[in-house]
Amino acid sequence: MQTNIEDVAKLAGVSIATVSRTFKHPDLVAEKTKNKVTAAAKELDFSISRSASVFQTGQTYRIAMLNNDRSSTWFNAQVYEGLNSVFQPAGYDIAFYQILSSDERHAFFENLPIRRNVDAVIVTSFDINRDEAPRLQSMKVPITGINAIPEDAFSASISVDDLGAMQLITKHLISIGHRDIVFITFPFFPKVSGMLRFSAMLRQEGFKNACKEAGINPVVIDIPNDEHIVDSALAKLFALDHMPTAICCQQDSLAVPLMARLRQFGYRVPEDISIVGFDDIDYASQVGLTTVHQNPKEMGATIAKSTLQLLNGEKTSIKHETLDPQIMFRGSTAPPRKE
Repeated sequence: MQTNIEDVAKLAGVSIATVSRTFKHPDLVAEKTKNKVTAAAKELDFSISRSASVFQTGQTYRIAMLNNDRSSTWFNAQVYEGLNSVFQPAGYDIAFYQILSSDERHAFFENLPIRRNVDAVIVTSFDINRDEAPRLQSMKVPITGINAIPEDAFSASISVDDLGAMQLITKHLISIGHRDIVFITFPFFPKVSGMLRFSAMLRQEGFKNACKEAGINPVVIDIPNDEHIVDSALAKLFALDHMPTAICCQQDSLAVPLMARLRQFGYRVPEDISIVGFDDIDYASQVGLTTVHQNPKEMGATIAKSTLQLLNGEKTSIKHETLDPQIMFRGSTAPPRKE
């Protein structure tokens, strides 16, 4: 017969509520009582015996992964795969937390010390408040980041140079003769209360910097980040006085389908319009998209190793690393057509 919580309570000589509290909130239970429940759970081979070890070691063997988007997106799925390739062999599970606002982020950091249900926190692609980190760090809960800001709020971080990379790929378009360039992005509202700040915001800044250096007026098109991104982008492009000779897309998930749709409307890529992206997703090479390469799977594995080092009280192999931009030059860019 399978052991249940009532059996543990009976053997330990405590109430069922006390057993439950011991598993869920060990910090609220007296040490003597905690030891009695732990011993009873072990003797009965209680099914959540892994939790019982938490009481003795203080470790949950669970890592929190915080991001602001679906876990199924290309970037998040790749990061998760990289993290899991390191954490799983080490005996750690990854808990996914979707954080959509600074209020949700604040609540997470406020409640985590009470729940104490993870050993480390990994933040991907958005900012944290410097005031939120010290409380966890004082409890020896490392906070590490992937494309996260600001760097000095994290115990370790690894990032792509979003600003420098987009500036570099925009300069590539300018160097081959383009001066009528549009940047298509998703709107960010960093000054609005409750909004997160994202690393991808720096890509727009990189585009603008490259244009201004070349004496070009930077044109930016904002579109909603939903299932209609391509239709929204086309509507905004067709509403312009004229079509640009080159388009910079904030990410490949827009650039790849936009290439296909423009061709349906009779525009040749790159003869009529050059297109560049950012990410180098799986389909980018197949369609010949010139883009910025990043490897979130490798970044995930790297930060996972650093997180384990911090959990073991060791010095991390990286502190704050920013990867050099890598442009993948393919067939979606060419000099503008001569009229």
